[in-house]
Amino acid sequence: MSATPTHAVTPDTVAHAAATPDVELPYRELGLKDDEYARVRELLGRRPTAAELAMYSVMWSEHCSYKSSKKHLRQFGDKTTDAMREHLLVGIGENAGVVDIGDGWAVTFKVESHNHPSYVEPYQGAATGVGGIVRDIISMGARPVAVMDQLRFGAVDHPDTARVVHGVVGGIGGYGNSLGLPNIGGETEFDASYQGNPLVNALCLGVLRHEDIHLANASGIGNKVVLFGARTGGDGIGGASILASETFDDAKPSKRPSVQVGDPFMEKVLIECCLELFAAGLVEGIQDLGAAGISCATSELASNGDGGMHVDLETVLLRDPTLTAGEILMSESQERMMAVVRPEKLEAFLAITGKWDVETAVIGEVTGTGRLTIDHHGERIVDVDPRTVAHEGPVYDRPYARPAWQDTLVADDAARLARPTSPEEIRAQVLTLVASENLASAAWVTDQYDRFVQGNTALAMPDDAGVVRVDETTGLGVAISTDANGRFAKLDPYSGAQHALAEAYRNVATVGARPLAVTDCLNFGSPEDPDSMWQLVEAITGLADACAELGVPVTGGNVSLYNGTGEPGRIDSSINPTPVVGVLGVLDDVARATPSGWREAGLEIHLLGVTHEELSGSEWARVVHDHLGGRPPRVDLDAERALAEVLVAASRDGLAAAAHDLAKGGLAQALADAVLRFGVGAAVSLAEVTERDGVDVATALFAESGARALVAVRPEDAVRFTDVCGAHGVSHLRLGTTGAVADDGGPALVVDGTFALGLAQLREAHTGTLPRHFG
Repeated sequence: MSATPTHAVTPDTVAHAAATPDVELPYRELGLKDDEYARVRELLGRRPTAAELAMYSVMWSEHCSYKSSKKHLRQFGDKTTDAMREHLLVGIGENAGVVDIGDGWAVTFKVESHNHPSYVEPYQGAATGVGGIVRDIISMGARPVAVMDQLRFGAVDHPDTARVVHGVVGGIGGYGNSLGLPNIGGETEFDASYQGNPLVNALCLGVLRHEDIHLANASGIGNKVVLFGARTGGDGIGGASILASETFDDAKPSKRPSVQVGDPFMEKVLIECCLELFAAGLVEGIQDLGAAGISCATSELASNGDGGMHVDLETVLLRDPTLTAGEILMSESQERMMAVVRPEKLEAFLAITGKWDVETAVIGEVTGTGRLTIDHHGERIVDVDPRTVAHEGPVYDRPYARPAWQDTLVADDAARLARPTSPEEIRAQVLTLVASENLASAAWVTDQYDRFVQGNTALAMPDDAGVVRVDETTGLGVAISTDANGRFAKLDPYSGAQHALAEAYRNVATVGARPLAVTDCLNFGSPEDPDSMWQLVEAITGLADACAELGVPVTGGNVSLYNGTGEPGRIDSSINPTPVVGVLGVLDDVARATPSGWREAGLEIHLLGVTHEELSGSEWARVVHDHLGGRPPRVDLDAERALAEVLVAASRDGLAAAAHDLAKGGLAQALADAVLRFGVGAAVSLAEVTERDGVDVATALFAESGARALVAVRPEDAVRFTDVCGAHGVSHLRLGTTGAVADDGGPALVVDGTFALGLAQLREAHTGTLPRHFG
């Protein structure tokens, strides 16, 4: 197919660049530093052409090159042992990691950010974030089967928050629902630190057979380079790549380029088309076009291959015929893929894309030169070593140091905060927490997402993890949970990252899945601020250390920096550092997945784990006292592993009728959640907890100590269950039973000697917060 010709321009060719070394190019406006531009000139032995400058600017951006984090991210690979690689089929470096789950099945999963675009244009920013991560999963050869999201917004009562919330939620639901992908979990939280920098992290899960794995490389001299999907337009020129690579600054309009515009129906067709191409064996290598567009796809495919690549840019199908060559290379228009195809298979390839009405153009071929060359209307405008573009960009060893304000923050421990002592005070504070924006029901958000489309969802929000069936015959499936705690990470980024991993690991085990692998999205402030850079390094180190200790490898992920608008060096200069961690686990039979609440009366409620006086960073400190200070709870990874083993065994052996981890909001919130899940009450006593653990009632209810969970078991299974706990060295005690009722005969949460809350009152508090704010 022929492309629409572009308007006539005077090309800045390679020959012209060599002959005009003193021509000034706007490299600063495109995000390159002086020394980076000098390095480009050194690599080329001349000044770059305008098209080459466009390629280097987007590919050397922070978003694409990881130039500030690459040095530290190597820890994930360096600390991965051979034992951790046992189930790892594809690791860091490809579009997404791939994990063996048994019986010839594999899953691929990854989380990425679309933060800055989602502030500028919330609907399209979030929608195209979903679309981009889905294409990463397609490019591995997998069928996408589920999505999740991690959302952080500004203060719930700020006048701009509603704009961002409505747009982001609408974009996620509109795109994901149109694709027919269930949204099975995530988090929605509010904090003033995210006011100008909301976080929109999207995860996608895909399923494939081992033999269906595809990688992003261009090999085989003479093989054709094929661009297919939507046409290339002016939307998103330099979008995520440049927009996500510097802090917002009204004085720099180049940092606010147009946000990409998504078409989920085009993407749905693209999914089916790609899967048919894969099944027919017509694809040698494939790459989605996301950040940096054609610049990324051509340079990465060529760099990963064993030869070179030549492209004739005028053959690219355009929506806008006025685009310059540089704009075509930089455009981040959505729903596009690039494939490497053998010449003898090209006709069959085109027949399938034609069947699906997917526009296709052969734009080049694989060469043996080792160079990436691009011509535009017969003029050579790019001649580069693709590795220098895609993989050998600048690597910075940024200075970092513990912030000057960190010690003062840590010294302000929550132990000094007044705790409730009377039953009336405790009851009131429990209700206040249940109704707070970060603990209240997110159903106003999640009900806009389809959770059960495709018919393979076994569990979804508000359960602890999303569970999806992979094999209809055996019931084999996977569970995923994504978690983050920016407050803990603000107090201590090393342990804050470990808390995120521990919570996700615990949630996956709570539903009965064996934790197997990790993906992450690291959301931090400016790497040019030593404070933020220190937070990033500490978090990466903490996460890498914890993954090694728990034996779960990082398979891939994303780094999102420049999430800040304040003056560097201040305590409030950036977002709360937010390392989002996703953990994938495997269930032999999803029919055994354990829900987070109890369905029947008469079950015994057991508390697993030990409660410590750990209130710093807690939701109680935030909601009741507007306080953030002290040290977060201690992370005990041995205890987390032992707890997970008990939870998985209890699910596998049919001992657990319900299970729910203790995290944000502590025991009080976990009990409320479990009662609200299916509307069945509970009566518990805290006397043994306070005596055994040496804590007061308020601490027993509100502390957020790790490695804890509630498990409901049938009385006849109680002895076997406690034996399992004992065998793994997990502390446990019987709190009470399910089925409590209030004076009016309705279900209730009754805490002996402290308070009673009827289901109706709990539900009113829990469900009313977000609708009251956002309608």
